[in-house]
This record gives sequence, structure tokens and C-alpha cells, in this order.
Amino acid sequence: SSSCAPGKEGSLLFDDLPPASSGDPASSATKQVSSAESQEKGQKRKSLEEEEEEKNGREELVEKKVCKGSVGILGLKGYVAERKGEREDMQDAHVILNDITEECRPLPSQITRVSYFAVFDGHGGVRASKFAAQNLHQNLIKKFPKGEVASVEKTVKRCLLDTFKHTDEEFLKQASSQKPAWKDGSTATCVLAVDNILYIANLGDSRAILCRYNEESQKHTALSLSKEHNPTQYEERMRIQKAGGNVRDGRVLGVLEVSRSIGDGQYKRCGVISVPDIKRCQLTHNDR
Repeated sequence: SSSCAPGKEGSLLFDDLPPASSGDPASSATKQVSSAESQEKGQKRKSLEEEEEEKNGREELVEKKVCKGSVGILGLKGYVAERKGEREDMQDAHVILNDITEECRPLPSQITRVSYFAVFDGHGGVRASKFAAQNLHQNLIKKFPKGEVASVEKTVKRCLLDTFKHTDEEFLKQASSQKPAWKDGSTATCVLAVDNILYIANLGDSRAILCRYNEESQKHTALSLSKEHNPTQYEERMRIQKAGGNVRDGRVLGVLEVSRSIGDGQYKRCGVISVPDIKRCQLTHNDR
């Protein structure tokens, strides 16, 4: 596996960020995606953190303020850095689609812009990560809400869940028809930007992190946008054991280090699933 995080020789961009909170950084190389590059528009507004502290019931109001206020649609542009590890081939893949608005039409009237960014950290071969990089966004575009919907948020989340299920099933069908069957698997971390809202769908232990500037402390902080899926986590381990699998040395059956993935056909009957966690994040003009 390769890592997008710069080492000591890397740029100064990440120097003042707090360390990642989970586990020993050497134990697993993770990929990080950042997809927000904001263009500040107009006067300052109350910081989102303060607004979030006020009850969840006001969430819709906050959203409207952000959309109707002076912020406008924030600019997004994707960049990538990659490095091959010690294996013979590069098993990771990425996709940067700064604007897929046209492909998603006809859109619900409240949506102006759609973008998609993703990393796929492959294991056991390059085929699952490559397949996901080629097909996941195509399936997403096909399933994206067409025309008017009651709730954009609910519909987009349902669309992401269906997309992951469909992409995994398609790959497993292809993998099992080979002789011998392909055993490739891949993590998936996708950031779907619908106007100024990010939907982060995650499988496995790749991570999405947002860099947000705090006006009061005048510092940049790292906000984790995804939850890692390791077999050592209680809920993940329980599901695997219920399905008749087991966790040894922090791995499914002592081999697989992630508890959710695309592919990994031989572990799907042991409780490894392709249902992503989906988080939602409101972008602000302080996001970098």
C-alpha cells in the first residue's frame, strides 16, 4: 500500500496539523484525500462551529443561510500525490472529477454543482481498485436523483449505498467467473460534493480529512471526515463472528486487515461487507 501523506521531507502544508488519533502510524499506510479549496466570497459570517453548537433542529436553517448568504458555491479543485510501496505494482487508484454536473442531469432544482473525488487502496492485486475507479462514479451518475425529490440528503445517501452495493456485486461477479477466481480487494473513500455539502462514503481504512481554518485561534485544524473499518473494532468484530468468521492478530481469519471492502470474495461470507459509512459535512469559506 502506498501513502499520500508526506514524510518528514514533505511540504510544510501539514506541519502544524495535530497527529492522527488512531493507532500506530507505522502499522498501516493510509491514503488521505483533501478536496476543499475555498474561494472566499463577501463578508465574514458566524463560524460554522458556533452554529453547529446550537441545536440540530436548526440544521436546515444553517444550510439555507450558507446557500443564500454571501458564500456562494465554493470552488473545488482536485490534486493528487502518490507513491508506490515495496510491491511490484501500484495497487492504488484515484479519481478526480471536479465537475460532473452535466453528467448527472436532469438534477433536482436545488442542486447547482456536483463533484466527485475518490481513492481506492487495493490489496491482493490491482483489479478491485482499478474496477472501482472505473465504475463506481459511473454507477453513481446513473443512480443520482433525477428531477425533484422530497429530501436531497436522504436521496443522495440512498444513492451512495445503492452504488457501493452494485459496484461490489459487479466486481464479485467478474472475479468469481475467472479461473482461478480473482482474490483482489480494495478500500474506497469517496467524497461527493453537492454544492457546499460533502457526502463522504467510506469502506476500509483509507481516510478523508478536511483542513479547516479557525478564525479565533488563527490556526488550521484537521477534521476527520471518515471512520476506519478495522476488524479489531467491537461492532465490526461482532458482525464477523456472527457470520462465522473470526479475528486473529487484528485481521479477519488472521489475513485481511479491513472489515469492509470492495471485492475480497472469499471473505464476504465471513462478515466482510461493502456497506459504506456515510458522513455529511457542510463546507465553509474557512475550509482549505
